Amino acid sequence: MSDRRTATSPQANATRWRPGRAGRREPPAWTHALADGTDAGFFGPGSAVWAVNGALPTLVAGIRALLLQTLHPGAMAGVHDWSRYREDPLGRLDGTVRWVATTTFGDRASATAASAFVSRLHEHVTGTYVDARGAERAYAANDEELLRWVHDAFTEAFLGAHALWGGPIPGGPDAYVREWAQAGSLMGVAQPPTTVAELHAEMDAFLVEAKPDARVAEAVRFLRKPRLPGMTGRLYPVLFGGAVASLDRHQRELLGLRRPWWPAVTLTRALLVGGVRMLGPVSPSEQNARARIARLEAATSPANEQRDL
Repeated sequence: MSDRRTATSPQANATRWRPGRAGRREPPAWTHALADGTDAGFFGPGSAVWAVNGALPTLVAGIRALLLQTLHPGAMAGVHDWSRYREDPLGRLDGTVRWVATTTFGDRASATAASAFVSRLHEHVTGTYVDARGAERAYAANDEELLRWVHDAFTEAFLGAHALWGGPIPGGPDAYVREWAQAGSLMGVAQPPTTVAELHAEMDAFLVEAKPDARVAEAVRFLRKPRLPGMTGRLYPVLFGGAVASLDRHQRELLGLRRPWWPAVTLTRALLVGGVRMLGPVSPSEQNARARIARLEAATSPANEQRDL
């Protein structure tokens, strides 16, 4: 949904982290904050969520999720009416990355606060839209229906991208859906799906009401060519092609997209492998989360307890 920010928001002046010519640049300050906290978070090492959300296929999954989200006319109306994605595409991306990383790797208080912050941003995002049957309906970004659609689209996109380019998932795809349901609950979704079958059933029901109109076409055109700067802009077409290729045929038809004629899946795999070599297998967010957990474990180790005696 929308992520229009005020100048006082935590993301407003955040430093964006992306690779430069010499390798890594300094990650944004919020990643360092993931080393703080009083618990391991909602997931932790060895979880399905860490395996999926901490892997580079999320770069493609984010594009896939945004494409899917346009198909709900209420969600599309909110983006069209309120989002600044055209003027600041990297800003919207950074806000989404921050929420996903904090929910995935932060302690429980940080994850809860990040979700509450997004909900506050959405409070003013209201309006009306015409649904697939031609009826005018009111929408609000914090409506449970729209929150469920966004959660389902993210979950399906992250799983779909990981299935093509990721590694094994501890417990399998169902474990990821079940664990990531916690993120949906934090955002206000009542009883999110907890199995792949439930997720696909909800997605199919939503897509019956899809409305691929001019607004969707406009958003898809922007997502195809967002005019990103530097190396990000040069690599983006490969990621977009991979996202499109990863969609099923019905989803592509609704979006007015064709599977790329070039080997998008293979080129995306090569790009992600190169990304791991350049950036390393563990993101700054996960590194700081592991540092937090190691600190907490050390504080409760038998040696420390003995010293306290």
